[in-house]
Amino acid sequence: MSRKPTPYNQILSILHELHKGFPNYNMGRHIATALDGYGDVWGVTDGELLFAFTKYKTQLENDGYFHTPDDLDKIVKDGIDLDNILTEDEYYE
Repeated sequence: MSRKPTPYNQILSILHELHKGFPNYNMGRHIATALDGYGDVWGVTDGELLFAFTKYKTQLENDGYFHTPDDLDKIVKDGIDLDNILTEDEYYE
């Protein structure tokens, strides 16, 4: 009977899956995003990290499309200029 992988090995597996599924994102981006909100991660257990990475991976996969930095810049610029966007004729057609 095979043993269940440790949380440590499961985290490594998730990071590998993230690299394959989202090759344009570096590991730092995945780690920073998955652990956003944890503050100081020095004392976070492997089980808690596994939960964070599993949740992050699930959210990424369910979103279907994760924006690139260029997309995010455009979204921010459009949000700043929201009044002009909403008054353009194309939105009233």
